[in-house]
Amino acid sequence: MAVQYRTTQSGFTLIEILVVLIVVGLLASLAVFTMGGSSQQRELENEVRELYLLMQTASEQAVLNNLEMGVRLEDGGYQFVAFQDRNAEWKASGERIFQARAFPDWLVATEYIENDAPRLASEEDRELPDIVFFSSGETTPFQVEFTPGSNTDYMHVLESDGVTGIHWRKPGSEDEL
Repeated sequence: MAVQYRTTQSGFTLIEILVVLIVVGLLASLAVFTMGGSSQQRELENEVRELYLLMQTASEQAVLNNLEMGVRLEDGGYQFVAFQDRNAEWKASGERIFQARAFPDWLVATEYIENDAPRLASEEDRELPDIVFFSSGETTPFQVEFTPGSNTDYMHVLESDGVTGIHWRKPGSEDEL
């Protein structure tokens, strides 16, 4: 006598697959939404991070190499300079890492530099750096605010009191010097 086995089919129904796909889609969109802001805000943070790290590097180079370095904030960008002792002039740093850089068109950088010396509109004054990193480890007291266009609610701030180093305040932080 032959025994017949009844086979049961197992698998997912189309409805179950669609429900899973919808749930996965909702979770993915939620993850993208919460991963933070617009691409402009991420690019702003990257620009500020790059300048912050370069300023820290310039400050360390000034101490290690016993020379004065500075950063000249220009319209739409910045350039690192070094003081040349032999001819007593500020010249663009020859190191590739400190090459001149430009900000994106939408980025607004507002600087507040503590400097008692009057500055003239002469060519000689344009060669002076706005922020100086001294070989003693001190820095010109400064504060530079970075915003994406006219949106001043989202602001990154690089600042120093001149003694304690460079600080980076990100949006939402209430840290004060």
